[in-house]
Amino acid sequence: MARVRLSVAERREQLLRAAVEQIEARGVAAVRIADVAASLGVSNALVLYHFSTREQLVAAAFAHAAEGDLARLRRILGRRSTAVRRLRAAVRWYAPTGQAKGWRLWIEAWAAGLRDPELRRVAASLDREWKAALTAVIEEGVAAGEFPCPDPAGAAWRLTACLDGLAVQTTVYAGGASRATTRRWADAVLDRELGLPPDGA
Repeated sequence: MARVRLSVAERREQLLRAAVEQIEARGVAAVRIADVAASLGVSNALVLYHFSTREQLVAAAFAHAAEGDLARLRRILGRRSTAVRRLRAAVRWYAPTGQAKGWRLWIEAWAAGLRDPELRRVAASLDREWKAALTAVIEEGVAAGEFPCPDPAGAAWRLTACLDGLAVQTTVYAGGASRATTRRWADAVLDRELGLPPDGA
């Protein structure tokens, strides 16, 4: 049976998906070009044609996975609804007990980024985009008189920092807080940052 010929963009997408799967299975430190190539039945040379180094492949794979979550966040925040409802939906989705995937990847990237400048640069850039998206909606809510948050950018930073910390606790350590408890904590942090009473949405 003839092999289907993929375009450059399609092949790159395929390689990135395979790299994400290998990172999730093996961790950033252990994944090799050969692992990605073997998972697709292609040569190492083909992978290296698209990504000249292992570090470049890992950074691109992480960006590919994280951009998917970022696109979902933007869709949630772009809904026709109040800022409070959009923010609460985003927090419940983004929280480690929600539907957002990729927490293992983020944690892997944070750890590997300590020694990999390219991965650190990509992770930092995506993190800024998350915070900017949340800040913009918080500013909308303040302008509309929905809540009195005096520092939208600071609120976005503190909110994401709390959720990141919860993700480490629930992803790395077993036997932590229940799903319901974690969700309640995330809601409480949002309420506090926006200056809302508990269950204010």
